[in-house]
Amino acid sequence: MRVHFWGVRGSIPVSGERFVKYGGNTTCIVFEYNDEYFIVDGGTGLKAFGDSLEGQALNATLAFTHVHWDHIQGLPFFSAAFHPGSNIQVRGISRDGWDFKNILSLQMTPPTFPVALEILGGIKDIGDFEVEKTYQIGSFEITALDQKHPDGVVVYKVVAGDHSVVFATDVEHGGEGLDQSLVDLCKDCDLIIHDAQYTEAEYYGQSGPPRKGWGHSMWREAVDLAIESNSRRLALFHHDPSRSDDGVDQIEAEAQAIFSAAFASREGTCFDLVNDTLTTTKGLELPLGPTKR
Repeated sequence: MRVHFWGVRGSIPVSGERFVKYGGNTTCIVFEYNDEYFIVDGGTGLKAFGDSLEGQALNATLAFTHVHWDHIQGLPFFSAAFHPGSNIQVRGISRDGWDFKNILSLQMTPPTFPVALEILGGIKDIGDFEVEKTYQIGSFEITALDQKHPDGVVVYKVVAGDHSVVFATDVEHGGEGLDQSLVDLCKDCDLIIHDAQYTEAEYYGQSGPPRKGWGHSMWREAVDLAIESNSRRLALFHHDPSRSDDGVDQIEAEAQAIFSAAFASREGTCFDLVNDTLTTTKGLELPLGPTKR
């Protein structure tokens, strides 16, 4: 199984020379196994993934962790969704009286957007996932788990072949210890991709306004989860939109000093779980620290 990072930024997309190394697109991860694709989240990184297909049709499932803007705003620009030959199954969670499909439709409704959701002819079905349930989607085994975030969020465990990945963005532990259900879900997995938006100083208001209750984690909590669950590698994810490349570098270095198998997610890279390698779109292999097991 391979994991493609198409958008790793949180909250809003950013651009400029301060964000070249890690990228500015918002959340989109693509899992690939035997020419099958399972996509999680449709932030602006989804457009970049669509562009990489160079006009080809796509057979895939696109699942959403939640429907905050930075996780859905790439869908109206996803070229494969316009291709009539595509077969894209879209899945998410309806909750608290709002309907998942309706939320996606509202994003593409005048006067805020001129093209309706129904124009996306490559999307053949939009439906709901149930939390705490395991689904078989082609070669992928998918488990959805509810976690804490304003308006709710779902964590996905993706298993294919002999490898497993947990994608846990936009989760908030609250500085009060880890959720045991998430620890259990991550137990002995090959890779955790985990929200690491804040430093401790930021979270508790020692640097700017306190972020407690905003729905995100401190990077140290991501490290603690990787250690407690005995996971092989950790990808720090959902970088704060104000965090420069130098700032992400510093968090990565501090995380690696505690857990050598951690690395900061970079837009446009691919992690190969079989070979334990991280490469760029140009095939350049990036250095990774040793694993803990």
